[in-house]
Amino acid sequence: MTETWTDAERELANRMRGADIISVRQFTAPDLGTLLQIVERFETVTSPVLQGKVLGALFFEPSTRTRLSFESAMVRLGGGCIGFADAGISSAAKGESLPDTIRIVESYCDIIVIRHPREGAGRAAADAAEKPVINGGDGSNQHPTQTLLDLYTIRRRMGTVAGLRVGFVGDLKYGRAAHSLIEALAMLGNELVLVSPESLRLPPRQREDLDALGGVWSETPDLASVVPGLDVLYVTRIQRERFGDPLDYERVKDVYQVDEATIAPSRDGLIVMHPLPRVLEIHPSVDASPKAAYFEQAANGVTVRKTLLSLLLGVTP
Repeated sequence: MTETWTDAERELANRMRGADIISVRQFTAPDLGTLLQIVERFETVTSPVLQGKVLGALFFEPSTRTRLSFESAMVRLGGGCIGFADAGISSAAKGESLPDTIRIVESYCDIIVIRHPREGAGRAAADAAEKPVINGGDGSNQHPTQTLLDLYTIRRRMGTVAGLRVGFVGDLKYGRAAHSLIEALAMLGNELVLVSPESLRLPPRQREDLDALGGVWSETPDLASVVPGLDVLYVTRIQRERFGDPLDYERVKDVYQVDEATIAPSRDGLIVMHPLPRVLEIHPSVDASPKAAYFEQAANGVTVRKTLLSLLLGVTP
């Protein structure tokens, strides 16, 4: 496969060898386009190109899709996995610092993926490590690999990741998946419509980033008014675990519920996405719609993460 790579693909692969993935901000718009092309190449890669390599998966917060898709990607390419899915069974429960944990774990593996409740933990882990570190989500900050699989899903369904009108609905204050994807889509020249209650609007820092990127965006609390003009509807869960006061959560938990009636006025080509898990925000009746893309989106995580693990470890099949 390497012989047919474009110059841009080879150049990006060389830059990513031994690097960390902490934020979507480390990629340019051309980088993102090139990386999605490389991901497509990995759809058919099944050879054990990472045989003998070990992934350290450190999940200080609960995860199903991110953790298991990383582990599946590593195993499918012939590698192995170590790690934990509960910080309570790690030495963090004894007071060990994050830098110390990282220094120890990297002596047992070749690459690390970390999820942590504290914003900036991904960068802190990368600063402590000599081996590649991938941010699997740090608090309400960033989730760059989710963004890459989201972009790949949009590209597969829409044929492009530029020039689209994309609506985000739900928790735009705490949702790290939304924060990362909003930035990436702005870089790629899309129009963004942000739908949320007042208390869950996009934070000031992300607004400033959008403006700095020259993003075209608008806000409204009214989902029904924007659905007919959208190409993509990205639904997010209202995250109970991010609220300090349970009453604040109760006030907004059911504010948006997407069902068949919600998407009935939409364009034929609309796709409905969600980083999952969902609770009440997408009715199960939507699952059968050809517009539903969220399970396909989750499945694409394996291919995207196969690509990233290979590139960071300097392997191009």
